[in-house]
Amino acid sequence: MKTQSSAIAPPPIAVSTPAAPRSAGTLQAALGVVAFSLTFPATAWGLEGFGPWSLVAVRSVLAALIAGGCLLAVGAPVPARRHWAGLAVVAAGVVIGFPMLTTLALRTSTTAHAAVVVGLLPLTTALFSALRMGTRPSRTFWLAALAGAGAVVAFTVQQSGGALSTADLYLFGALLVCAAGYTEGGRLARVMPGWQVIGWALVLCLPLSVPAAAVALAYEPVALTGHSVAGLLWVAAGSQFLGLVVWYRGMAAIGIPKASQLQLAQPLLTLVWSVLLLGEHLTPAAPLTAAAVLVCIAVTQRARG
Repeated sequence: MKTQSSAIAPPPIAVSTPAAPRSAGTLQAALGVVAFSLTFPATAWGLEGFGPWSLVAVRSVLAALIAGGCLLAVGAPVPARRHWAGLAVVAAGVVIGFPMLTTLALRTSTTAHAAVVVGLLPLTTALFSALRMGTRPSRTFWLAALAGAGAVVAFTVQQSGGALSTADLYLFGALLVCAAGYTEGGRLARVMPGWQVIGWALVLCLPLSVPAAAVALAYEPVALTGHSVAGLLWVAAGSQFLGLVVWYRGMAAIGIPKASQLQLAQPLLTLVWSVLLLGEHLTPAAPLTAAAVLVCIAVTQRARG
């Protein structure tokens, strides 16, 4: 790979994506949401044959190998030194923290319940963006975002009977670390190609993920089945790399707050996959929540930041 020092780094405009049409950015962010919506069902499949620590470590290694191969193939320059701190935040939040915490939660929680709790991620990401990057969305944007989050919370409470479990604590922790990773990744995607943001974050984790995978596989039993292998491959290639590639490109094009609101649709898509892939059952509240969320998405996409 070529090296690139901060002194000779090209101007951000040469590699950033904000000039892309907003419609293309929205489509890319939406494709990322579709990829992410399959993460929990795929994780549930993966847990049929792998332990939680093995699943997370192996998915990180596989995703890093895919990303590293792509970086080598295009001769991607090593990021400037000033970007490595941000990449470490992306790695800690998106590559390690969120997958680990949600996988631990899914040992005892259904994918449907986990999906609606993580539905709060758009609002959490918008809050992190406002703190980290000084963005100031309009009052209409915030009202619509809060309404969407409220619908998700109401759905969650109705489904869980109002009781919080250890799995919920894992999921709330996952919200915080993932929002931080998304925000920092979206910022970096303005000055370097979005796919390289997640690619380098994955490669950065290899010194940790490789030994972690070796230790976890030695201590946790593995039972290879069609479901477990398919689940592992999807969370590694689809969720951990390809989904984040289009997601970061979308965020760079349309802005972090508006892109994050597209994720209001993610829990509802996950509910659909849970029915089709896992045989879980939807409640009558799901269609009402879907309608409310879609309205909120429409408002936030039209609100001026």
